[in-house]
Amino acid sequence: MKLGIDASNIRSGGGVTHLVELLRCADPLSYGCTQVIVWSCHATLNQIENRPWLVKTHHALLEKGLPWRIYWQKCHLSKLARSAGCDALFVPGGSYAGDFLPFITMSQNLLPFDWLEIRRYGWSSIMLKILLLRWTQSRTFRKAQGVIFLTQYAHDAVMNVIKSTFGKTAVIPHGIADRFKRPIPGQRPITDYSLTNPFRILYVSHIEQYKHQWHVAEAVGMLRAAGYPVVLDLVGPKGNAIKQLQTAMGKIDPDGAFIKYWGAISYGKMPEILRNTDLFLFASSCENMPNILLEGMAAGLPIACSNRGPMPEVLGDAGVYFDPENPHDIARALRELIESPDLRMRLATKASERSNAYSWARCANETFEFIAEVVSGYDQPKECG
Repeated sequence: MKLGIDASNIRSGGGVTHLVELLRCADPLSYGCTQVIVWSCHATLNQIENRPWLVKTHHALLEKGLPWRIYWQKCHLSKLARSAGCDALFVPGGSYAGDFLPFITMSQNLLPFDWLEIRRYGWSSIMLKILLLRWTQSRTFRKAQGVIFLTQYAHDAVMNVIKSTFGKTAVIPHGIADRFKRPIPGQRPITDYSLTNPFRILYVSHIEQYKHQWHVAEAVGMLRAAGYPVVLDLVGPKGNAIKQLQTAMGKIDPDGAFIKYWGAISYGKMPEILRNTDLFLFASSCENMPNILLEGMAAGLPIACSNRGPMPEVLGDAGVYFDPENPHDIARALRELIESPDLRMRLATKASERSNAYSWARCANETFEFIAEVVSGYDQPKECG
């Protein structure tokens, strides 16, 4: 079997991490796959490690904007896959406009399937873009011979929206790179901290409407007002809600004494950022599978977490949960952890142990096993005449 991978729209963030780690850990020969051909832009291809069975292929249109990449996918990809002798096509980006069969795709973005979250953007160009994704991905999932979901929660949410018969489906979670794992740090009482040596709370995510950074900032402001020597570190690219966050920071901490927004930080630097943190927080209300939550778990940190979406499925009983839209409830969860070193140690231990179930080797093996299963069960359409 030869497998083609359409990575034309895999250009940043978790999508690139998944592709790079999947191919780094893969052993496709064990599943009857003799060659894997990846089409993508130079920036993505350069991050993928070379393998004897791997062919990295570039096309000039893949360096251009989205309309050009859609045109390439619709008008060129299927021909290229056939001429390369591909037996299947894997489309991890979730949207596919070509006619090559069989193809397997992935659901990596739950936002287009959550109407309550979409409404946060009002009638705007962003909402229209999300609704377009909802249409293209729904169409892709209906046509696909196989669809991979990252969590059972995401599987159920998407299936409930589409209400259509799919091909084969599988739940295959992402993994965690070994560099994030470390021994669980000792937990000290809050009295060991001070304004000059503060207790550091970290939240890593895009600044978006459904991430609720401003509610977290308000909660930390409450703790500071109550005398707790805490600092909030916010890390992540600027998004649609950056002005909302900046306005909140200006009101809660006008001098910038305890709320720090560091902007985007490279994936390679995240293990170091996590090592300099006392408590990890995740306040999103819409996720498919939050990789950064897995990384906080692997880092052996106590975790305060949103009670929405798949977070309880991923974290289980290894964290303290809160309503991400209620600053008082966020403050309550943080206070529980801050005041009890024993609770922090107990939950950090559970989270670290739970993170061991998530590995990129497992993800790669289950992905290629699923692709091989789809291909072996595919009935090639018969030509008329």
